[in-house]
Amino acid sequence: MVHQQSVATSLPETVREEIATALAPVDARLARRYPGDPAGRQPVHTVYVPADEFRPETVRSWREQAIAALDAHAPDAASLADVLGLRGELAEQVHDRVREKLRREPIEDLRVDFEDGYGRRSDREEDAEAARVARSVAAAVADGTAPPWVGIRMKCLEAPVRDRGIRTLDIFLTGLLRAGELPSGLCLTLPKVSCPEQVTAMARLAEEFERAHGLEAGRIRFEIQVETTQAVLGPDGRATVAQLIDAAPRRVTGLHYGTFDYSAACGISAAHQSPDHPVADHAKAVMQVAAAGTGVRLSDGSTNVLPVGGTEQVHAAWRLHHSLVRRSLARGYYQGWDMHPGQLPTRYAAVFAFYREGLAEASARLAAYADRSSGAVLDEPATARALSGYLLRGLECGAVDPVETARLTGMERRELQSLAGR
Repeated sequence: MVHQQSVATSLPETVREEIATALAPVDARLARRYPGDPAGRQPVHTVYVPADEFRPETVRSWREQAIAALDAHAPDAASLADVLGLRGELAEQVHDRVREKLRREPIEDLRVDFEDGYGRRSDREEDAEAARVARSVAAAVADGTAPPWVGIRMKCLEAPVRDRGIRTLDIFLTGLLRAGELPSGLCLTLPKVSCPEQVTAMARLAEEFERAHGLEAGRIRFEIQVETTQAVLGPDGRATVAQLIDAAPRRVTGLHYGTFDYSAACGISAAHQSPDHPVADHAKAVMQVAAAGTGVRLSDGSTNVLPVGGTEQVHAAWRLHHSLVRRSLARGYYQGWDMHPGQLPTRYAAVFAFYREGLAEASARLAAYADRSSGAVLDEPATARALSGYLLRGLECGAVDPVETARLTGMERRELQSLAGR
């Protein structure tokens, strides 16, 4: 029998009870606002295709073009290693996995663009395009050729294009339902958000559509594109982006950084607009802190330097893209935009190398944490959560295999999920 040792205390029990009562509303508010990381996979990228260029065969076309680029400019592991600076066995592993990924799932998340990539058209033309895109997406979902995530970027809710954006959204969603049902991986992107009221308005549109069709409340969710300075910092000096998340609880799924609009708004000249510019780092740091723990995921922007032309030009663009993707990953941005099929090889090469390079160390640290054994690094629960999250992301994108993580950590996937707090 275990006997509890008697110790002296001074505070009456009523004090503890009163404090618990006083903090109960705070506990509830924190639980609502910070539910933690969402369960499930996050795509490593979002591919943007202008609406007038989108066809049922778009994914197949991007696959073919990406594989052709790899074959032409880095046909084997040695050549890819030479371009990107990969070493030894890692180059072989990455090259093989990139080719397999391009063959099996070249695009993880596809956004058909009715905004900047599409431009202003007549209402009749955009109506027809929105209806056609809905039919094409529905057909691709039905025959299994659609990416896991797919949707549209509508025009924003600023006054000049507000009605057009709402109408396109309505036509697209209505077309999907007429063809069957909303895809499980439906993604909608609201661009050029500058104030919480626009997010509230988008949530109202989703709610009204759900009501009109008898859908489950909260079925339609959306991402916010952060590409105005007002979305990051308000006139009162507060971080607007945190208010954007709160403007549509449980409907906002992501914050996507818009490289070029945001940079231009800050007065950055075109030659220096890039995801690694200091103004981009500031905006994304604010976004990251605002979204931490809320379940809202982050995505970096894109580069407009495309891998086209001769091999020397392609290699230069690949090195830049690869370095930007690696930089984002190291900073906790696990998703970004790709604008050209030729960027897919370096997207996946950067992602796969990032997770494979750290696999052994992360696994060893997690195994040591799990059995409380001594090691070179003494990790705390928060670090164990990050380590398991890292391994899960590697598993989800295909960079590492379940057999590898189980062998190195002694844990099954469900145990990693538990440690990650998902």
